[in-house]
Amino acid sequence: MPTIDIEQTRNQARALLDSRIESVTNLVKTRQRITDLRDQLADAEREDKRAYVRATKDGWSPEELKKLGLESGAAARRRKPATTRTTDEASPYSADQASGAE
Repeated sequence: MPTIDIEQTRNQARALLDSRIESVTNLVKTRQRITDLRDQLADAEREDKRAYVRATKDGWSPEELKKLGLESGAAARRRKPATTRTTDEASPYSADQASGAE
């Protein structure tokens, strides 16, 4: 039976672990970047709301701002197309049928 080199085995094991550690490190960095960007977006949306309110206090009407392509951020978010509902969500009757109730 061949002799097993402990150092060589440890080095191979470390190389495998290092690869796994690197991939999870990249995952953590990516998730943190997403969190940071969400925080930045939330800050930007608050700033946008304050700027819109300032503009209306300075005499701009919502209609004028809309004509300039500057609708209220809340109004613009409400106008995004709704997600498509599934058949079960679309009709309360289909939900009753699925559960066996009539």
